[in-house]
Amino acid sequence: MPFDGLFTRAMIFELEEKVVGGRVTKISQPFPNEVILTIRAKRQNHALLLSAHPNYARIQITSIPYTNPPVPTNFTMTLRKYLENAKLTGIKQLDNDRVAYLSFATRNELGDELPLLLSIEIMGRYSNVILINQTEKKILDTIKHIGPSQNRFRTLLPGATYMAPPKQDLLDPYVDSSQIYKKLERQFPSREILAKQIQNSYQGIALEHALYLADCLHDTGDITVNWEKALLQIENPSPMIVNGKKDFFTFFKYDDELVKQVAKSLGELLDNFYQNKATSDRVQQQGAQLFHIVKLNLQKNRKKLKKLEETLEFTQKADSFRVKGELLTTYLYKIKRGMTEIELPNYYDNEKLIKINLSNQISPSKNAQKYFKKYQKLKNAVEYVTGQLKITKNELNYLEEVETQLELAEPQDLPDIKLELQQEGYLKPQKKNKSGKLRKNKPGQPAKYISSDGTKISVGKNNLQNDQLTLKTAQKKDIWLHAKNIHGSHVIIHSNSPSNQTLLEAAQLAAYYSKARSSSNVPVDYVEVKNIRKPNGAKPGFVIYEGQQTIYVTPSIDEIADLKV
Repeated sequence: MPFDGLFTRAMIFELEEKVVGGRVTKISQPFPNEVILTIRAKRQNHALLLSAHPNYARIQITSIPYTNPPVPTNFTMTLRKYLENAKLTGIKQLDNDRVAYLSFATRNELGDELPLLLSIEIMGRYSNVILINQTEKKILDTIKHIGPSQNRFRTLLPGATYMAPPKQDLLDPYVDSSQIYKKLERQFPSREILAKQIQNSYQGIALEHALYLADCLHDTGDITVNWEKALLQIENPSPMIVNGKKDFFTFFKYDDELVKQVAKSLGELLDNFYQNKATSDRVQQQGAQLFHIVKLNLQKNRKKLKKLEETLEFTQKADSFRVKGELLTTYLYKIKRGMTEIELPNYYDNEKLIKINLSNQISPSKNAQKYFKKYQKLKNAVEYVTGQLKITKNELNYLEEVETQLELAEPQDLPDIKLELQQEGYLKPQKKNKSGKLRKNKPGQPAKYISSDGTKISVGKNNLQNDQLTLKTAQKKDIWLHAKNIHGSHVIIHSNSPSNQTLLEAAQLAAYYSKARSSSNVPVDYVEVKNIRKPNGAKPGFVIYEGQQTIYVTPSIDEIADLKV
């Protein structure tokens, strides 16, 4: 992805206008590799996200809400110690590299000035956030500790001397443009070759941006003007997501037919681009244990279901054992001790002869009793296996529902799902507090939406929220929706007579928060809440209903985003 040196420069240009001169009012670390500084500038609060994620490293102003963890990390505590109420005095870039330096002015415990530097290095798996004492050039702390055993040339540990990342032997396009001009004086290569020449000559230019610059240089007119005009777009960016072999974000202005989505700012652009990708990644990481438990139990129950079905199929032979036992009893006088088999006429099947195996170790009457015992055993097994089949199928249905919720979950939904799995016995129960009692954790709040005509709509994101929403919160006359015969969320329209538009929008939410999220023409049932019933002993989230109607919709992320509160 092209969060290269050029995009870093454009982002710094945007941040200089919005947050430089502001003060740090809050510091949180919602995820292991990401820090958020809330900066109050120009009478506004800006959430500045500093990410050292190996795949999604970046610096931006974000509008996505994050939950502050109850226990702060050591790095968070260090940042709070030094940066709370500090003034952001400037932001600079290291050459044209993916390194941004945030300068802060603050004072130490004695009241002396303490200039600090926060370095954000956007370098894939080597990305880092480093707090530096600018006077002593000493590292105060880093979000990722890199010891001598990991990197002999550049140690990133508290107390170590800070060293900038190794300088590349490439030119800064904003300082020296002569290299590319000299090459163009000799030849006018193809677009791809020219893009490669640009990358080999200049620092911090991703392939997508190199191709864009190559197109600019191929345009008719003065080469110098075209080159400098393209680079100066950082001052007036055009934030957009562009269709390519893989979609990518950029600040360059592309032709309309290539544009997939536009944004008002680079921060909004990155929110749009990374939200689903980063959220999915965080859920996979933080919910790894939950995914593993659910997958393990699904495999176990699928194997159990297969064995039960095989056993049930075998029990269909029960009647044949009964018939053989009755025939042996009827024709007992024909059987001699020591025989291993006998053919007898089957009066249940037009007197056709049937071969019956015998044990030569027991008497004829005991051979007959042996077949009656087999019959009785299989007959008893039918009832047991049928009951077990029902239990196993319900278990599978429940686990598949939880699996769907994990796939659709956001990080803040995971504690509810974990609590539910603990209550259902799939995970060890939560730890007791000092008084020996279990902590009572309340389920999170359902997602809230407002329809285009102002009607409130609620969406349960997991089974605990679904039960709370449908069985306790909703009014009897409210409208309940769910994707038909598909695992998904409960949706409530808080109105007894919603408009057709509201009904359609709520149905889209039900389809979007279901296993059929990526499908079209999804059937969604809707009915009044008073027609919903939860059977005794049913698993969380399971309900039955009657008198429903069905509507067909195609979920659209853009339309749903417009409904979010």
